[in-house]
Amino acid sequence: MPSPHKKFQRTVEDFLCEHCGVLVKGNGYTNHCPKCLWSKHVDVNPGDRTALCQALMEPVRLEGSSPSYILVHRCIKCGHEKRNTVSDADDMETLIALAKKQATML
Repeated sequence: MPSPHKKFQRTVEDFLCEHCGVLVKGNGYTNHCPKCLWSKHVDVNPGDRTALCQALMEPVRLEGSSPSYILVHRCIKCGHEKRNTVSDADDMETLIALAKKQATML
């Protein structure tokens, strides 16, 4: 059954990353920590904050090619996967480490 909420709701909010502890300044499109790349399973549709799970989402892989990489998160509790655009603010070393980890798993 589709969510009764709009497909996208811009929600500007700062948050403390529950994985690495960094204070993240949100811009309304921020959906993961730019330092460690972890996210949180809070939305059914982007920005609606209606997901019941509330568990952390691990960055598991990168898709696409430069400059349009997509970061894929997987919920550590329920397994839900979500695709998110890589941000210019994302830590390049962490993105490279994720790509290297992904390459060794192929």
